[in-house]
Amino acid sequence: MSNRYVMCVRAVNKGLFTTEPGKTLYLVVPPGVLPAPLHAVRREVWLKGLLEAAAWGIDARVGAGVPRGDIVFFVHGYNNDQDTVMKRHDRLASDLGAVGFKGLVVSYDWPSDDKALNYLEDRHDAKKTAMQLVSDGIHLFSKAQRPDCAINMHLVAHSTGAYLLREAFDDADDARLQNNAWMVSQIVFIGADVSAGSMSGGNATSSSLYRHCSRLTNYSNLHDSVLKLSNAKRVGMAPRVGRVGMPEDLPSTAVNVDCTEYFAVLKADPVVRQRDQREEIGSFNHSWHIGNRHFAQDLFETLIGDADRNVVSTRYSGEGGTLHLKVPGAV
Repeated sequence: MSNRYVMCVRAVNKGLFTTEPGKTLYLVVPPGVLPAPLHAVRREVWLKGLLEAAAWGIDARVGAGVPRGDIVFFVHGYNNDQDTVMKRHDRLASDLGAVGFKGLVVSYDWPSDDKALNYLEDRHDAKKTAMQLVSDGIHLFSKAQRPDCAINMHLVAHSTGAYLLREAFDDADDARLQNNAWMVSQIVFIGADVSAGSMSGGNATSSSLYRHCSRLTNYSNLHDSVLKLSNAKRVGMAPRVGRVGMPEDLPSTAVNVDCTEYFAVLKADPVVRQRDQREEIGSFNHSWHIGNRHFAQDLFETLIGDADRNVVSTRYSGEGGTLHLKVPGAV
């Protein structure tokens, strides 16, 4: 296993990371250990190493000697301690690598507690640290982007991480970054804890997301009990896009993949669960995606983008053209 690249915005106290917001540190974390302040390097060193690790070939379409590669920037959700964050980081990298992904997984580690009742504080910290993802992350990459850049940057956000990402993109536009044409390739929401209504094409809250990506894919699951409206921690919140899916008035760059049917079989059938679920990290209903080999295949095809979203091998088109994650072996 190679070194892990992590952008961490947790505060430091007595040489250890805490669950409070702090200044941005760029970490190169050895395999098998948790992130620590001693893993910090200068951001120029971090960015250079990251871009080199993400490159997997040469893009002849751009020019001789121009590297081609992929970066998957993973933004975790609430109620995640660093052990959980790194388990998901390592599992996501392993599962994508197993189906052919050659790029690099990078984690954005924001201060999230490991206590289930800390939801509201975590959501506040997500909002607070969104600007750091802009100023110290998106801005860093946008300055490095050139017209001939062949390193694709993808963003995968889980749970409250999707809320953080949406706020970060909105802040990025408000901050008027030096490179106004900055773009990422694919944005992926998993169990996203943002309101479904806010993701409509005409909603100003999410317009920056759509404007700065090639495609946004949302994976929804009606069985996601963490996102249910009756959850005491989430009283008064509108239906979440990770549970009910995207609204109908989507821009052409957005797509919803309904995982409800597949998840129901995965949960009920021990044979399917043993076949597809390599690992379970956290709440199964809300976090089954990372550790699931079938989902990893769909995510890989989404990131690479060789096939149109309607003909990805792990999906089928249902009534009204709605996309669903297939149940392998089903007719």
